Amino acid sequence: MNWRNHITVDPGICHGRACITGTRVMVTTVLDNLASGLGPDEITRSYPSLTRESIRAAVCYAAELAKERVISISG
Repeated sequence: MNWRNHITVDPGICHGRACITGTRVMVTTVLDNLASGLGPDEITRSYPSLTRESIRAAVCYAAELAKERVISISG
């Protein structure tokens, strides 16, 4: 999945926070709902502008941000 097709950052929308494209639903809102134990069906009921695919894109985006860069240190 290419999360870039589903996530946008626009300084004029939600103060430049990452949002699901075409909505004002922030990625953090989706992730907070998932972390609280809600499933994709419950989230899409609360936010009808979202799809299961956009929820998955939010998780992929978060995974990308969480990747650690390993730097080799030679002694």
